Amino acid sequence: MPVRDALSALLVMLVWGMNFVVIDRGLAGVPPLVFVALRFAVVLLALPFVARPEAPLRRVLAVGVCMSLGQFGLMYTSLAVGMPPGLASLVLQAQAVLTVGLAALVLGERPLRVQLLGVGVGVVGLAVVALGRGGSVPAVALVLCVLAALSWATGNVLVRRLRVPGGLGLTVWSALVVPLPALGLSLLVDGPAVVGHALTHLTTVNWLSTAYTAVLASLVGYGIWNRLLERHPASDVAPFTLLVPPVGMLTAWLADGERPTALAVGGGVLLVAGVALVTLGPRWRARRVLREARRATLPQVRGSGAGRV
Repeated sequence: MPVRDALSALLVMLVWGMNFVVIDRGLAGVPPLVFVALRFAVVLLALPFVARPEAPLRRVLAVGVCMSLGQFGLMYTSLAVGMPPGLASLVLQAQAVLTVGLAALVLGERPLRVQLLGVGVGVVGLAVVALGRGGSVPAVALVLCVLAALSWATGNVLVRRLRVPGGLGLTVWSALVVPLPALGLSLLVDGPAVVGHALTHLTTVNWLSTAYTAVLASLVGYGIWNRLLERHPASDVAPFTLLVPPVGMLTAWLADGERPTALAVGGGVLLVAGVALVTLGPRWRARRVLREARRATLPQVRGSGAGRV
């Protein structure tokens, strides 16, 4: 991968990693589901400029229910009830591990042994994170964050069944299902008075956070990411996502002084290692098969030329 594209991928990881602290800041005074509605209402402003995915609209909306409404509704709520943003950036990466399991159950995909190992390591790491989350992290916040990862993983499986490029077009068009349902759920959960007060008292921080999450994280981030996937194999691009948790945790430490417990850090290392095995496992196996094939043909090539003068 050229240096310019590698730097573009690193930029996206920086934007996505910092996104958790930005969201946490933007939730001040705003119910989480209202904030989700605001984010995707801004995303929908790009609708006239982005081509619709070549798939039935109902399936595109189903992706939006899981990948946008479900994932971000649960994640924003998790942050609102006490999930530290740095730890959230780590736990949410469990989606890669969960995707392998769901794809095996729903799509009949057979994971490689190295990926199964990664799933096991990731599950153990997630359990260790749960045990070492510390008294300041409510259990309900951790459960909601894991459910957000599960919703994301379900969306991944739906995208695979859809068999269309899952880039910017899918992100924008699937957002059709987010703003009104999220706002409606907030009216039921938080009440009209709370929602009305939040919408009429939005601060500069709320708007800046919305702009960051909608424009930078969603539109610019996915725009660059989709271009990279068009230029390079997914196996070369996907591993960059392993940088999101370190960036998220570093940003949370610098911005909020967030310091996870030693047990949570240890579990996080295991979780990232599991995600690395799941993500990089097929690439490692392909390289090994290629090396073995070359070794098998090398003696034959040498033997065929042995009798020549």
